[in-house]
Amino acid sequence: MHTPWTEKHKPKTLLEIVGNREAIRKLKEWVKSWDTEVPKKRAAFLYGPPGIGKTLCVEALANDLNLEFVEKNASDYRTAEAIEQFAGRASQYDTLFGKKRLILLDELDGITGTEDRGGVKAITEIIKATKCPIVLVANDVYDPRFSTLRQYCFLIKFEKPSLYEVARHLDKICRREGIWAEERALKFIAEKNGGDVRSAVNDLQALAQGRNKLSYEDVAWLAERDRKEVIFNVLKTIFYSRNCLDAKRAIDAADVDPDMLFEWIYENAPFHMRDPHDLAKAMEALALADLYRGRIRSTQDWTLLRYVYDFMTAGIAVSRERTKPEWVPFKFPERIRMLSWTKSEREMQSQIGMKIKKKCHVSSVRAVKEIIPYLKVIFENNAEMASGLAKWLDLDEEMVEYLTESK
Repeated sequence: MHTPWTEKHKPKTLLEIVGNREAIRKLKEWVKSWDTEVPKKRAAFLYGPPGIGKTLCVEALANDLNLEFVEKNASDYRTAEAIEQFAGRASQYDTLFGKKRLILLDELDGITGTEDRGGVKAITEIIKATKCPIVLVANDVYDPRFSTLRQYCFLIKFEKPSLYEVARHLDKICRREGIWAEERALKFIAEKNGGDVRSAVNDLQALAQGRNKLSYEDVAWLAERDRKEVIFNVLKTIFYSRNCLDAKRAIDAADVDPDMLFEWIYENAPFHMRDPHDLAKAMEALALADLYRGRIRSTQDWTLLRYVYDFMTAGIAVSRERTKPEWVPFKFPERIRMLSWTKSEREMQSQIGMKIKKKCHVSSVRAVKEIIPYLKVIFENNAEMASGLAKWLDLDEEMVEYLTESK
């Protein structure tokens, strides 16, 4: 049973939260001010980008101050009646054993728009009369629907932590997991996720789980975060949809070409279709999709693409019959990873091939296949001859290092 590293390594105290030290200080002082008197602002409103630890901060604070922590996703309580039934009562009555209480209403963005049926107004009224601290969390505090609510809240802005802070957090996780990680690799993951700690940890797990070493070459091919976020959701829909229509609709959100999507599904099918019967059906569907991919390449008849998509989406979805849902991290396509690992080598071979082409009047492709292997033997065994060839071919230092396989 896999456990998400975002849960396994979730901060338990404020000292473990990544970044936002000033915002944390303000929140802690505001909560502690309730010990002496009810503050003028009876609710704190935490806002900022997703994935940077706003909710975790409130949980850790309740743990540090030994408070009874009451948490609800506000988007699940859209109506005034539902909000009052939960938050209204909790904000007025003492705890059973006299502990102080801290109420969190998370994802407040979820009750805005046409689905809001008096929820925001009810929260505003509850805050006016609450007898315990209430913390609200949203990405955008300046949503027009929060205009009245803001007047009664202590606004605390959370910002993306620095790349150094995120990388340091990833390093701590690697140490706990017994993984040696190259500093440059962790910084690269942090950079590609743009300060989103949760996403960075998810990427780290996908890349490093099951390994004992993580190098820069293992992560250098990593795509931008928004594209990965989309592909993860697409894969989840394809593998776990209950009907073909939902699975087929997932393709509309896929920010990758059909060949890349095929690689993602092919790589992850064995891990998400654990029953042999289900996996066999899924692989059969992928084989048919691959057959149509081949026909498209040979005939350039792109009307066949709809069959590729049908077998990759609906075909996979209907394959699940006996496999029970279980959280399993999605893995990056190994074949794409291997191409990335060899990319620099192929580029170097191509550059040397062009040098040989100019001197020997052969194609660069032939130079790579037939001449470079002989050059490597010479450069590794005969320094004097290698020196002369390097000068004649006008090879730079990196090319010589590649041919000698040494520094």
